[in-house]
Amino acid sequence: MVLPRELREKANIHPGDKFAVICFEKKGAIYCFSLVKVGELTEMVKDLLGPVMDPMEG
Repeated sequence: MVLPRELREKANIHPGDKFAVICFEKKGAIYCFSLVKVGELTEMVKDLLGPVMDPMEG
């Protein structure tokens, strides 16, 4: 996939960055997809699951 330079600069995307592709599907067709930097996705998951996991660790 080729992204225009202006978009890459605004999104702070650099060569070698890794992304997760998140797709939204409706009636068997993909109607939207998002690219999320892997490092940011990891942090989002930790933030969401952290409160749930804390009681399990203690």
